[in-house]
Amino acid sequence: MIYVHFWFLTTDITQDRSLPNSIARLPPDIRYHQGGWLFLCTLLVFFLTSLLLYGIYAESRQGDPQSAVELPTSFLTSTVCLIGISVVLHASTRTVRRSQRFATVFFIAIAAVAAVVFIVIQYRSMLELLGGPALAGGTGKGVAGMVVVLAFLHALHVAGGILALGIVGVRTAMGHYDHERHWPVDFAALYWHFLDVVWVCMLITFVLTTGGIAL
Repeated sequence: MIYVHFWFLTTDITQDRSLPNSIARLPPDIRYHQGGWLFLCTLLVFFLTSLLLYGIYAESRQGDPQSAVELPTSFLTSTVCLIGISVVLHASTRTVRRSQRFATVFFIAIAAVAAVVFIVIQYRSMLELLGGPALAGGTGKGVAGMVVVLAFLHALHVAGGILALGIVGVRTAMGHYDHERHWPVDFAALYWHFLDVVWVCMLITFVLTTGGIAL
């Protein structure tokens, strides 16, 4: 799935002769948007299915005291960080439409650095959760383990998004995008908005099915 994200950002689809004639006749921007939304819909189904399976399992363990594992407070910090990334990338979509190349590169670079910080926070949060009392025994370790698995899957897509930001940032600096062609910047921002919403939904589900945030 991450490879598909890179393909949309770097491939010039107008030169792909392997595409069916009916698709090749579509304007490039329309093809890009259709492919991008299809990619996000595929990810949406993946994450919704994962959350549904987790919710079913966690609900079946609600009577077990070991399932009331508290989530690390750092999950809140990482959430704020992720929301900040979306805000910054939204700003980049505005500057690229004004052909403000350096401002766009600056915003993308800030978002990439913040994304690395998010990964570090999530990594430490998962280690804290795995090292807690929930894994000492009982079925509660299954709930905590599934929280870590879902957080890790989300972090993998964040890592892919960081690489994509690097590609978009470099191509922006080289002058590939401006007020006329800026879809890759828009899609990069849209992808991070998607990751933002997915993580917030994950966190709410985790809070409702565990002992909540450890405050």
